[in-house]
Amino acid sequence: MSGETAKDLMGSGARCIEAHETLDRAAQLMRELRVGALPICGSDDRLKGIITDRDIVVKCVADGKDPSKVTAGEMATGLVWVPSNATVSEVLTKMEENQIRRLPVIENNRIIGMISEADLAKHLPDDQLADFVHHIYAGA
Repeated sequence: MSGETAKDLMGSGARCIEAHETLDRAAQLMRELRVGALPICGSDDRLKGIITDRDIVVKCVADGKDPSKVTAGEMATGLVWVPSNATVSEVLTKMEENQIRRLPVIENNRIIGMISEADLAKHLPDDQLADFVHHIYAGA
């Protein structure tokens, strides 16, 4: 495992939602893909941020905003990512420091995948996974 990189850990084929798309479309895409977060990309196919199902509920619906009128770009948060050649240690540090559970992977200035807790669970030894979970949820 010591030689693994972010590219080895990630789930491939991350689908972006374009910044101009509405939150109701983002929610539909999350349902179709069975994911809880989507990277947000601009028309230049560059990462602009990330949106989670929780963002849609808490920052839009709960505030009385209309998800068919608010765009993903307006809600973009968390422009945190790692290069595809980042080490497992660098990935864990980035996620822990930012208290995030999903991390986009970038190669040649384009998003090529996402690392989720489920991806980590497949690759990390139990003690390292337990340590990561403790750090992430201790700050929640």
